[in-house]
Amino acid sequence: MASVTMHDGAEIYYKDWGIGAPVVFLHGWPLDADAWDEQLIAVAEAGYRGVAPDRRGHGRSTQTWHGNDMDTWADDLAQLVEALDLHDITFVAHSMAGGELARYLTRHGTGRVVRAVLVAAVPPLMLQTDTNPEGVPIDALDDVRQALRTDRAQFWRDFAPRFFGAGTGATEDDGEDGGDAAEGTSGGSAGRFSQGLEDFFWSMAMRQGLKAAIACVKEYSETDFTEDLRRFDIPTLLIHGDGDRVVPLDATSRKAAALIPGATLTVYPGASHGLALVPGTKERFTEDLLTFLRG
Repeated sequence: MASVTMHDGAEIYYKDWGIGAPVVFLHGWPLDADAWDEQLIAVAEAGYRGVAPDRRGHGRSTQTWHGNDMDTWADDLAQLVEALDLHDITFVAHSMAGGELARYLTRHGTGRVVRAVLVAAVPPLMLQTDTNPEGVPIDALDDVRQALRTDRAQFWRDFAPRFFGAGTGATEDDGEDGGDAAEGTSGGSAGRFSQGLEDFFWSMAMRQGLKAAIACVKEYSETDFTEDLRRFDIPTLLIHGDGDRVVPLDATSRKAAALIPGATLTVYPGASHGLALVPGTKERFTEDLLTFLRG
């Protein structure tokens, strides 16, 4: 199993497929590198080198007690990049990994980076505040933390329809019974997700350590990445679904696009938070990614 040892002894697992300019995929919460398999194959077959690590506390990487924070994750990423001697990198970051990437650029610069793709990403701030009323209320986030402590296995079962199903916003009813969330919206542009995909999500979620699962909620929602986004000096594509029921588009990517110089925001009508995995949007996402790489 390929891994790199961090300064504190933690092992960071990674996939490394193909030969060519590197495309580094960073997964969201509570996923791991397996979530990117279809895109890894696509970029490798197109002549690129696809690399996808499991974040500390997730998947096959070490579940440490300390270091479940954005600064450490960014430093882990920098050490992985250096160990693999990667240059001219395109980063593709989903959800909370958008914050991880933003913090990486703040702490380590863009010397090795040529472009970035942020997918349903949390920056600049996901939390609802007086200046960010479109965000997610702290009470809803506290409920997530409590549910993880109470019965995380069932929580992930209940959360999957929200992750993959499209709706009208992250603060609406969770849709835990699957219901209309499984159908998608906008004429089916969000696609229909299968029981197999829900099971796949659950298996990744249960490989995440409980310590990391709880810590992530604060890190992805309460961290303000406004100043980090100002460090982006590379071509940046933001992709977000307007049916995302986890990370509200108006609180995050719309504002991020205004903060990142020259950024392009592409909104997928009816697409969910898991747009890179759901049939009907994952194909479009993969093609948009390849087009951006070639551009």
